[in-house]
Amino acid sequence: MSTWSIAQANLTSVGVLGFIFGFIASRVKSDVRVPDAIYQFLSIYLLFGMGLKGGHSLKATSLTELLTPALATLVCGVLIPLLAFGFLKFIKGLNGVDRGSIAAHYGSTSLVTFSAAILFLESNSIFVEGFAPALLTLMEIPGLIVGIFLASRSLTTKVGWGETMREVLLGKTVLLLLGGLLIGFITSIAGYEKVSPFFVDLLSGFLVLFLIHLGYLAGSNFVEIKSVGKPLALFALTFPVLSGAIGVGAGSLIGLSVGGATALGVLCASASYIAAPAAVSVALPTASPTIALVSSIGITFPFNLIFGIPIYFRLAEFLG
Repeated sequence: MSTWSIAQANLTSVGVLGFIFGFIASRVKSDVRVPDAIYQFLSIYLLFGMGLKGGHSLKATSLTELLTPALATLVCGVLIPLLAFGFLKFIKGLNGVDRGSIAAHYGSTSLVTFSAAILFLESNSIFVEGFAPALLTLMEIPGLIVGIFLASRSLTTKVGWGETMREVLLGKTVLLLLGGLLIGFITSIAGYEKVSPFFVDLLSGFLVLFLIHLGYLAGSNFVEIKSVGKPLALFALTFPVLSGAIGVGAGSLIGLSVGGATALGVLCASASYIAAPAAVSVALPTASPTIALVSSIGITFPFNLIFGIPIYFRLAEFLG
């Protein structure tokens, strides 16, 4: 598959086109966003559905098969926020708390970016290990903890780690993913097949609706991108390529398939805009919510969705 055909397959996918449509609609002042209640439903559906699908796939995976990828994912989950925090030191005007907050966002993951990557790989008949959603759940946690810990060193008051860990571990993202994984793993094949027409077969369609909504939000907040400043905007564009390359390299090194290495690269390159803002608001109330969120959803998310996924796949193909 040539580089152009890879890029073309991604750019002409319904998900990416839906995001672009939502973005354009917002810029021409047309309200195509989904109502808040539907947005919450889509979030819960995607999180639980992806977990359920991954849990069912885990039935065919032995513990020894999962151990090395899980360890590699945890290492990446610790390394990436450390690197982000270090690079952010070169951006003037950012205090330690905001650097830690941004590092937590980039150390965590984006379910929608990951889902779009899986959809891209599956639609092009590229094999991905069934345990990939389990890696998503694993990477969600260390990035948040490390980012918040780095920020806490700049605080005069202590972080309430009890409440913070409760939000990290029992927040909607991790709990729904983990719950879906466990249910998908425990239930019988017959039980899974009864619900898969709704939770699995319709997943791609609901993802497109979610992407239209995110495109609208990105377009609506486009002016706010100026508030993050050129150096941080540059970070939001270049750091995902570095962290994505780390993920792809780690995946290739431990023997994942091209699709599996791509998925790990996407996990490492993505930035959270659901779990991280909730956890950071609890642990770091003085951190600016705007710069981290605009950076992650306004710049990094569209970059990964449109350009990043083909880049990480091409790199995985080259290394594989």
